[in-house]
This record gives sequence, C-alpha cells and structure tokens, in this order.
Amino acid sequence: MQFNSPNDINALIEQGFDLVEHAADPVVALRRQYPGGLLIPLHRHSRTQFLYARSGVALVATERGRWMIPPDHALLIPRGIEHRVEMFSGVEMQSVYMRDYEHSDYPCVLSVNELTRSLLAEVVKLQKPDKNDERSGLLFDLLMHEITRLPVRELGLPFPEKPSLAVLCKEFLKAPDPAASIDNWAQRLSMSRRSFTRLFRAQTGVSFVMWRQQACIFASLPKLASGESITSVAFDTGYESAAAFTTMFKRMLGASPRDYMRQQAGNAE
Repeated sequence: MQFNSPNDINALIEQGFDLVEHAADPVVALRRQYPGGLLIPLHRHSRTQFLYARSGVALVATERGRWMIPPDHALLIPRGIEHRVEMFSGVEMQSVYMRDYEHSDYPCVLSVNELTRSLLAEVVKLQKPDKNDERSGLLFDLLMHEITRLPVRELGLPFPEKPSLAVLCKEFLKAPDPAASIDNWAQRLSMSRRSFTRLFRAQTGVSFVMWRQQACIFASLPKLASGESITSVAFDTGYESAAAFTTMFKRMLGASPRDYMRQQAGNAE
C-alpha cells in the first residue's frame, strides 16, 4: 500500500494504530511502501516495533537520538518511545509489532540476514498468526527467535541535550570531517579536554571518536543509496581519499561501500 498525501498518512497512522493496539494476537506484521521525502509525525506504540527497510533509506528520530535505517537493516524500537520516521528515498517498510518482546530503553539497529528476510516476506502477507494454520504460527515463532539473534550495527546517532554541544553536532552533520578533534571542540565550548570528553560521553553515551565515525558513515549512506560514486561521497563526508573512506566504512559495516550497496541491491530484488 502506498501513501502520497497528508490524508493518506493520517489514515495510515490511524489504521496501523488500531490494528497494532487492539489486536489480541501477541505479534502483528505490516508492510508499507513509502515515497521519498515522506515524514510520518511523532507517534508511539504499546508494543516493541521491529522496523525493517527492505529497500531505501529511512531515518527514525526520538528525543534520545536519531537512527539511520539503511537497506537491509532494521530498527528495534522499545514500546512507549515516541518517534517520527523520515524517508530519505522510496522505502519498502516491513514492521513487526511484538507485545511480549523485552528490550532495553534505547532503540538499536540490527543487520537482517537472509532467513529473517524470507520470514518477514511471509508474515507481512499474513499480518497475524492464524490459529487454524500451524504453518502460520511456526513462521511467526521462528521470526521472533531469529530477531533475538540478529547482530547490532552501530548506526545510531545519539544527540546531546546540552544546546551548545548539540549545535556542534548539527554543524558536523552538515559538513562531516573525520579529522575533527576533541581539542578543537573543547576549545569552542571553552572547556578542558578532560571535561569535554566526560561531558560528551555523559550526553551521548559514546566517546567523541566513536560518534565522529558513526556520523561520517551516517551521512554517507543516503548518498550511496541515491547512486553517488564512492569517490564523491568520500570527499563530501570529509575524507581525503576514497581508500580512507572505504577503510572506515568496512570497519564500521563489515564490507566495502561497493560490496555493501551491491548486497543491498541484490536483497531488494
């Protein structure tokens, strides 16, 4: 189902909310096709949501941070967390809402394997387990089991609450620089290096170096998904060469940009 107007979006939210919140079944699965540029406004669910982008790139924002969902990845959103979703490109979204799934208080990005992709393709056709169909129940049970085994990818990008630090983080996203230094940021905030590193970790939950690496990869994914060359993306995200960018990309995601995007394209077919 595709939605292109504000009225369609409102109908989608109401329809999905009613189905997810009022279903007696422990698991509900939905499939949606969204156009690029679409923004689904703030909402929340009483169930943990496994939000999977089969194709395209989406961004989920909460008060606790922003999470990029590149192709062939999913975001696990704990129940009760208010969030909005922005489509960076056309996105095929498959979501599973789990009543009894326990998770931490923070969303996390998961890498989705072939078995999970196949199971998702089946359960979104069913939407809910059929008590009269043994196969239906087995598919949902196996999917739930596989979700607990998926590896976490460090693609979340937490944002600080402190306004002065948040400004620097937002500026960085507009012009990523893998050489940005702790000393420079500390100086801009009139802080010592030690005080800055403590503040940054307290505000974001990660070190400055880890956040910087995540932010550069975060900024590169929509560009790669839109078809830009690796060299162009490398320079746009502040790297001096495609080789340096490829090295960091492979360290973060386990594959070179070319292999990674080729894999995603193959998975979406």
